[in-house]
Amino acid sequence: MAFSISATNRKARHCELEGKDYYFLSTAEFKDKIRSQAFVEWEEVYENAFYGTLKAEVDRIWQMGQHVIFDVDVKGALNIKHQYEHKALSIFIDPPNIKALRSRLQIRQTETETSINKRLQKAAYEMQFKNQFDAIVLNDELEEAKAKAYKLVNDFIGT
Repeated sequence: MAFSISATNRKARHCELEGKDYYFLSTAEFKDKIRSQAFVEWEEVYENAFYGTLKAEVDRIWQMGQHVIFDVDVKGALNIKHQYEHKALSIFIDPPNIKALRSRLQIRQTETETSINKRLQKAAYEMQFKNQFDAIVLNDELEEAKAKAYKLVNDFIGT
């Protein structure tokens, strides 16, 4: 398995690397790729903040003979599931509650209070769609959540 690297038009955070954490594109480059249908899925997640999965990234992973793991928002996940249907497993990673999610975002120290509030509003919205996923993993105890996700994926790919 290999993790799909998403593309975004936002600036890299201090600890993020091009081609490892994201493919960092200008807004013009991102929009050009939208027009040329270079994305499997893309979304304007926040106003003028674009994220997406490049078809070339999926092809790169498949050419290595590996399964693709996506880390995308709810709309992206549902779009991927719609495109690939039974060939894709969708897992919703569910925080224990909004208060715990706020605490986790604050501990990261990569967000302003304004951006944390935007993320929490989006998370509350996205939680409404969790029942449209193939499985839900409660991310309360990290080791338990990892074990459940690992089992779901292994059962799905047949290893």
